[in-house]
Amino acid sequence: MKAHNQIFLGMLLGVIGGLALWQYRPQPGVDATLFRGAIWWLDLFGPVLFIGLLKMLVAPLILASIVSGITSLPDLHELGAIGRKSLIYYAITTSMAALLGLFLVSVIQPGRSAGSLSLRESYEKRQAEIQAAFEAESGGPALDAAGKPKVDYLMRLAAARGEQAASLDRAKFERIAAAGKQTPLEALKATVIEPLLMNPFQSLVSMNSLGIIFFSALLGIALVASGPSGRPAASFFEGLNVAVMKITRWLMRVAPIAVMCIMAKFVAESGPDVFRSLGWYCGTVLLGLALHCVVLFAIAWVWGATSPAKLFFGFRETLLTAISTRSGMASLPVNIANCTENLGVSPKIANFALPLGTTINMNGTALYEGVAVAFMIQLLSGLHDVPVTLTWVNGGLIFLTAVLAAVGAAAVPSAGLVTMAMVAAAVGVPAHYIAIILPVDAFLDLFRTPTNVLGDAVGCLVVQQAEGPRLAAMEAQAEAAERARA
Repeated sequence: MKAHNQIFLGMLLGVIGGLALWQYRPQPGVDATLFRGAIWWLDLFGPVLFIGLLKMLVAPLILASIVSGITSLPDLHELGAIGRKSLIYYAITTSMAALLGLFLVSVIQPGRSAGSLSLRESYEKRQAEIQAAFEAESGGPALDAAGKPKVDYLMRLAAARGEQAASLDRAKFERIAAAGKQTPLEALKATVIEPLLMNPFQSLVSMNSLGIIFFSALLGIALVASGPSGRPAASFFEGLNVAVMKITRWLMRVAPIAVMCIMAKFVAESGPDVFRSLGWYCGTVLLGLALHCVVLFAIAWVWGATSPAKLFFGFRETLLTAISTRSGMASLPVNIANCTENLGVSPKIANFALPLGTTINMNGTALYEGVAVAFMIQLLSGLHDVPVTLTWVNGGLIFLTAVLAAVGAAAVPSAGLVTMAMVAAAVGVPAHYIAIILPVDAFLDLFRTPTNVLGDAVGCLVVQQAEGPRLAAMEAQAEAAERARA
C-alpha cells in the first residue's frame, strides 16, 4: 500500500477509535481512567513524538533550503525575479481569501441563525445580571442619560466577560487578551519587524521563521557575492538540505501510526457536541475554504500548467500531513518533497518560495479570521460592550487587518486565534468574545491548514511556470560554458 493511502487509513482508524473512546470521557457516573490513560499514550505517539520530530527539522530545513536555493541560482537577478513573483502571488491569493470570507458571511449571516440567537440570549441574560449587580453596588445607573454604558460599568463588564472566557482555556485566552491590547502598528512591529532582526541563533532555537528566513537570505546572498571563497560553505548547506529531506522521508514511514494517534486524540477530546450552536458559523468557514481551494486548483491549471488531478495526487501526502498535524511548519518538509519530486518544481524555486509562503501566505487563516470577526459582530452587535455593526467601512477594516494578521500568524496549530485579537480590536469587538469560537477552532484548523499549504504549493507551480524555463536555459548555458573551459 502506498504511503498516502496508509496515512488516509490511519486517519480513518483514528476517527473511529476517537469516537469509541469519546464514550468513556469524564462525566458523572463514568470511570474516566481508561479515557485519561488512552489520551496520554495517544498524545505521546502523536503530537509529542511525531509532530515534535517534524518541528525539530523545520529550523535547519528553512536555513539549509533557502541558503542552498539562493546559492544554486545562476545569479542574484533570478532571486529577485522569484521573490517578486512569489510575493505578488501571495498578496493576491491572501486578499482573495479574505474577501471571499467576508462575502460569504454577509450572504449567509451565520450570526443570525437559530443556534446563534440562542447563544446571544445567554450573553444578554448574563449582561443583565452584571448590570443589575453593578447598579446595586454603585447605587446608580449603569447607563448615562444618552443610554450609553458608563466607563466603570464597562470595566466591570469586561472583567466578568474575561473571567468567563478564561474559564474555557485560561492559557490560550491570556495570549488572546494580550494580543487584543495591541494596536495594528504595535502588532506589526512585534510580529513582523522585531522577529526579522532577532539573533539568528535565537531564531533557530525559538523557531522564529521570519528571522530564520531573513538571515538565511542574507547569508545566501553573501555567499554568492563571495565567489569561489563562498563555495565550501554553500556546499555544506546543500548537503545539509539533502540530509534533512532524507530524515523527513524516514519519518514519514511512521506517519500512518502517528496520524492515527493524532486523530483519535482530537476526536476523543472534541466529540460531536461542540457544533450545536456554531453549526452555521462552521459551515460558512468550511464553504469558504472549499471555494478558495477550487480557485487555487484553477490557478494551478491556468497559470501553473498543472491539472487538478496531477496537483491533488502529487500533493496528497502533504495534504494529509497538514490535516493531521494542523501545522504548516510541520508540513513544510513534506511539502518541499512533494513539490520537487511529484510536481516537477525546481528545488531552486521550492527551497525559497515554500519556506517564505509557509510564513507569510496564510490563505485559510485570512479567510477564517475575516469570517470569525464578522460573525461575532453579527452575533453580538448591540450588547453594551459591542457598540459596532457590520458596515462597509468595518468590512474594509476587517479585510485589511485580517490580511496583515494572517501574515504575522505563526504556522502552528491555532495561531490564528492570537492574531484574530488584533482584527477584532480594530473594529471594536473585545478580545474576550473570541472565546465563543474556541470550542470549534481546533476542528476548523483541520481544514484551514491544508488550505494554507495548498496555496504555498500552487504559488510554487505558478513561479515555476514563469521562471522555470529561463532558469533551465541559464543552467544549460552555464554548463556548456563550463565544459568549453574544461
